[in-house]
Amino acid sequence: MAVELCLLLLLFCGSTISEVQPIYKPPPGTLDFGFVPAKTYDTGAYHEPGAIGILFKIVHAFLYLVQPNTFPQDLIRKLAQQQFGNTQGDYQKAIYYEIGFIVSAALGLLFILLLPLVGLCFCMCRCCDNCGGEMHQRQKKNADCQRSCFATFLFVASLIISVGVLCAYAANQHLTNQVRGAKKLVNSNFKDLKIFLNDTPAQIDYLVNQYNTTKDKALSDLNNVGPVLGTRVQEQLGKEVRPALDAALTMAGAIRETKEALENVSVSVEVLQEGTERLHANLTDVKMHLSNTLNDSACNAAQAASTCNIIRNSLAQLNINANFSGLPGVSLQLARINDVLKIDLSSLVQKGYAAFNDTPDLVVNQTRNILSDIKSVLESIGSNITTFTRALPVQKILADLMVHLTQSEAYVQDYFPLVEQYDFYRWLGCLILCCMLVLILVFYYLGLLCGTCGYDKHASPTTRGCISNTGGNFLMAGVGFSFLFSWVLMIVVVLTFVTGGNVEKLVCEPFEDKNLFKVLDTPYLLNKHWKNYLAGIIFKNPNVNLTFEKVYSDCKENKGIYTSLHLEHLFNINELLNISMYTEDVALKIEHIQINLSKIILLDEIGKENLLNFSSSGIDGIDFSAYLTEINKSVTKVDLLSFANDLEARADQLPKGALENALKGHANNIRMIHNQQVVPLEQAMSTLNQSIRLLKRTSSELMVKVKNVISAVNAAQDLINNNASQVIVQETKKYMDTIIGYFEQYTEWVKESISMEVAACKPIANVIDTAVDIFLCSYIADSVNTFWFGLGGSSMFLIPAIIFAVKLSKYYRRMDTEDVYDDTENGNNGYHKEHLYGIHNPVFTR
Repeated sequence: MAVELCLLLLLFCGSTISEVQPIYKPPPGTLDFGFVPAKTYDTGAYHEPGAIGILFKIVHAFLYLVQPNTFPQDLIRKLAQQQFGNTQGDYQKAIYYEIGFIVSAALGLLFILLLPLVGLCFCMCRCCDNCGGEMHQRQKKNADCQRSCFATFLFVASLIISVGVLCAYAANQHLTNQVRGAKKLVNSNFKDLKIFLNDTPAQIDYLVNQYNTTKDKALSDLNNVGPVLGTRVQEQLGKEVRPALDAALTMAGAIRETKEALENVSVSVEVLQEGTERLHANLTDVKMHLSNTLNDSACNAAQAASTCNIIRNSLAQLNINANFSGLPGVSLQLARINDVLKIDLSSLVQKGYAAFNDTPDLVVNQTRNILSDIKSVLESIGSNITTFTRALPVQKILADLMVHLTQSEAYVQDYFPLVEQYDFYRWLGCLILCCMLVLILVFYYLGLLCGTCGYDKHASPTTRGCISNTGGNFLMAGVGFSFLFSWVLMIVVVLTFVTGGNVEKLVCEPFEDKNLFKVLDTPYLLNKHWKNYLAGIIFKNPNVNLTFEKVYSDCKENKGIYTSLHLEHLFNINELLNISMYTEDVALKIEHIQINLSKIILLDEIGKENLLNFSSSGIDGIDFSAYLTEINKSVTKVDLLSFANDLEARADQLPKGALENALKGHANNIRMIHNQQVVPLEQAMSTLNQSIRLLKRTSSELMVKVKNVISAVNAAQDLINNNASQVIVQETKKYMDTIIGYFEQYTEWVKESISMEVAACKPIANVIDTAVDIFLCSYIADSVNTFWFGLGGSSMFLIPAIIFAVKLSKYYRRMDTEDVYDDTENGNNGYHKEHLYGIHNPVFTR
């Protein structure tokens, strides 16, 4: 069954794994394959004993005291290889390891042999009126103290025996309860194994079907070869093409700006020339009228003379400052720019952009035939995977395994009632053993109860009451049954102690710390011709490093059975499904992609000639210094507003009259000239300033700039015409690596899924844990060890209980004779004579 299971997983793995040796390792787009369908296993291979677990820990501690030695791996190996005893030290090592059990068992055997013998001698001795058999009690001063001590000690011993009986009964009942509930755990393990078998085909189908995800993604990229490969090529070429076209488009914009600037210069100069002439005439009129006003007789007055002189002296400032009449014209340059603009350079550059942006379409048109071949290869890969998977005898193997599993389950179900029946017999036998001790305890407790309650300290030993005498008889009955049962109890204790203790130390503890697996993994242990037994069974190759410990640990971690059993050693996966062969075909077909981009024209000769005409338009010959010199001057020599305000302020210093009013009239006239003529001139000067400075910047090394633009365009065009093939090859390889990367992702995902998720062998580890850790160790070994621990402790305390019961019964039973003392000699310590009339009282010399 195990071999068939391995073969099943082997075939499955062969149908899903392949290795690809990539040329490049670019980070491809991540594919989402989802999660492998897996059901949750129900079995929890862990047992929590509950409150009785405290007793189990106590027993484990006791066993550690008895046997603190480490697990004897060497001795077990020699024993398994039938080499034990070949060396002289083997028996010494075995004795040293088992010394605790040997000493304890020897003490138990001594108990078994001596206690019945002692009981027999004790009975014969009492029959001869010795050993306390004589119904006579000597009177002592400390009799009450002795009686109390004996009763206390017997009660304590009985309590300890009771605790031991309770422990034994609890362990006995615990084992029965666990056996009755084991059926559910067994069924849970079988259910998980069925899930393990039934879920595997669905997982296989899921892994195979996920190839469609890879294929669909590859087909999607192939169908979108323009956006994918074409865009990549375009992006690489665009690193040089786009800056060149952007520079040409910027130069086209500069031509338009130059035209606007030249027009602004021409208009502004004309406006400034006319405006300054008109302003000069108006200012001359203002000066003449002011001069006439200042020649009035009112200015000769003492109070106005100084003010009039100041105003008269400032009249020279009323004049224009900038002279635009001598500036050169720009009509020639403007005419040349207009000739340049007759050709729409921007439109030519946009055509270059459009041609370059058509690269994805060119790629699509030139790769149609190759893409159809690649799609055929992808379809054939999927078809081969499906065909090969269907050819595998997976269903037959699973059906056979399911038959074996069903038969095993039926076998367990059929024999489980028999197990429960035998467990009932065991439970009944252990209960009888506990009842033996309970019977002894009943006699002891009844003896203590009757003796204590019926005891009268004023009564003489020969006149003790019926209740007290019955208590003494109960104690002696307990002693008798102790001698009868103790050796039987100790036989059971010794047998279960040696068996259960060694199971705990040699199986359970090594299983927990995995030393047991290390022994099983010893080379040539289970088969003297095989180095690794498990590998020899599965692979017929014992040299494969496959160990029980590793398989168990991997299954415990719920890894896939492929990883746990190292099924890659069964056959070569690449021979079963060599996807690398198909990816090589895909790579070769992709490498044959030939893309011709020579039809892309970034900027034709007309556009280049247009740029050269712009550079020779003559704007660099404009006398910018002459313009800037006049522009930097103010329109008038003095600020007319300030002059008007100052004139009005001085008029206020004059006496009220016609002179003052005339001066203020002139000030208002100057303000009006400023607002109507100077402000428009200033605005025209500002426009002229901006235009001249723009022309100056544009004309600076204009020929060099134009040549640089043309050179950049020519270089980009040369890249497309001559060197684009290298870029195309480079990007085609990246594109090819992306497509192949999808297959690599698929195979890596399949490997990871097989290692960790597919056919997760947790149920196998659960079966082992259930059989060893739970059934054998937790259910049986712990319960049996706790049973003998309680039963053995109770049996050992029967010895002091016997002694104290025999001693105490003397104080409770009615005696046939007693000692007699004279009251005059002994005071009140003796018994009164009137209590003893008619009773024979022999006198003893001792």
